[in-house]
Amino acid sequence: MTKTIYMRSSRAFMIRAAHTMAHALLCSCLLFGVKTWAVTIIVNPSVTISSASQNAVRAMFAMKLLQWPDGQPVRVFVLPDDNPLHRTFCKEALDIYPYQLRQTWDRQIYSGTGQAPTEVGSEEEMLKKVASTPGALGYVRKVKPGDRVRTLSVSNPVRTFSAE
Repeated sequence: MTKTIYMRSSRAFMIRAAHTMAHALLCSCLLFGVKTWAVTIIVNPSVTISSASQNAVRAMFAMKLLQWPDGQPVRVFVLPDDNPLHRTFCKEALDIYPYQLRQTWDRQIYSGTGQAPTEVGSEEEMLKKVASTPGALGYVRKVKPGDRVRTLSVSNPVRTFSAE
């Protein structure tokens, strides 16, 4: 009898604890908001598509997918490897580490089968280069009105990211 009462009260405690944790999680999401994507992928206005899969974007930044669907060459611009935005971009948008991307570029360069993307020194330079280069692709924290670039929405089967 005592064992049955103990098991019932223990089960009730576990159910209450689970409900409390669920409420705490819900309240924290509402209070602090869900984490937003910290990087916006940008393209030159001449690029005709408005969205691409995460795999396609990863292939473009890895310099393996060299043409847009309309046949226009892809011109990739990136920030330096040690730039915090570059690290965030690699991890969040491409779902790889920056060193993995660098290894891919180095392998293509040394084997003679490809080249590295064009490196720019700042987000401002990134915006200018992407805006002035047909077929260009890059990334920044945020696009402001008048930046003369378009945003590219990126999706994968698990998550969907949409640039503003």
